[in-house]
Amino acid sequence: MIDLRTIDDLTRKLSASLPPGLCAATKEAEAGFQAILSSAFEKMKLVTREEFDAQCAVLARTQEKLKELEKRLEV
Repeated sequence: MIDLRTIDDLTRKLSASLPPGLCAATKEAEAGFQAILSSAFEKMKLVTREEFDAQCAVLARTQEKLKELEKRLEV
C-alpha cells in the first residue's frame, strides 16, 4: 500500500497547480484529489519500495538455492 504521506504530497502539488482564481476552492479540491488518488492507488495494489526490495532479496536467495540444488542433481 502506498504511504499516506505520498498521497498528501501529491494532493498538495495538484492543489498548488490550480489557477490562482480558484484559491477558495483549494481545500475542496484537495479533499477531492485525495479521495481520487487514494482510490486509484488502492485499485493498483501498489507496494512500498521496502516491500519490493525485500521480495527482490527473497527471490535472489531462492534463485541461488535453486542453482545449488541443480548442481547437486548433476553430480
